Amino acid sequence: MARRIDIRPVSGALGAEIRGLDLGADLDNSTMASVREVFFEHGVVFFMDQDLTPEQQLSFARRFGGIDVNKFFEQVDGYPEIAQVRKEPGDTANIGGGWHTDHSYDEDPAMGSMLYARELPETGGDTMFASMYAAYDALSPGMKELLDGMKAVHSGARAFGPNSKANTENRSAQFRLSEVAENEVEHPVVCTHADSGRKHLYVNGGFTTRFADMTVEESAPLLQFLYQHAARPEFTCRFRWQPGAMAFWDNRCTQHFALNDYHGQRRLMHRVTIQGQRPSA
Repeated sequence: MARRIDIRPVSGALGAEIRGLDLGADLDNSTMASVREVFFEHGVVFFMDQDLTPEQQLSFARRFGGIDVNKFFEQVDGYPEIAQVRKEPGDTANIGGGWHTDHSYDEDPAMGSMLYARELPETGGDTMFASMYAAYDALSPGMKELLDGMKAVHSGARAFGPNSKANTENRSAQFRLSEVAENEVEHPVVCTHADSGRKHLYVNGGFTTRFADMTVEESAPLLQFLYQHAARPEFTCRFRWQPGAMAFWDNRCTQHFALNDYHGQRRLMHRVTIQGQRPSA
């Protein structure tokens, strides 16, 4: 019998809190189907007051697919499938401090990410989320027609390449900086979600570098418009972390932004990323 879950939407555009579930328990298939339905509908879901071991977080994540091991983040000791998202008191930059979509630099980008709070600052450290469904829907017919069929180039070079800002600004937030980050991949600018069938934007300021068959300079004006458009307040929600909270976002149709407003404090999160498939128009 499915366990009763309490769903509390957090904004008009996206996001819902799911109450009444212990993610460390052996949830039945019917309950998991309900969670999956809420996840697809709201783009990002939040679970409060959890007490998860690394094994339990991984077990829950595997109910949605295989685990995508991050190439660049430091891993949790003994758990290579769990990445540390960490900022130490002496760091000036944080991880994810700008609008981005996880792993869009991969040929098969991540389906979703689960971020679990381990250590939180006394104040600050919220995360913003934005709906790329809403961003696409609000475009004019002319802009939709222009973008239809276009592809954009994605790369991890700015964040994780040997010459990235992480080399100088994140001295203790450990990245494995690598030439692999220089690799480029093309994805449609407008994608059709594999599960919902809805269209959404798929460019982001963190990893999109230019449009295919165009220079960086030629691409910049339109890309900047799309980045700013995608972050309009009415498309977003803001999550205030609490001990034991976990956020699970659909990486295909959302972006997120980790606010860097807690200098001098430590923040440690455990992230598990779910494998996905190549986006299609």
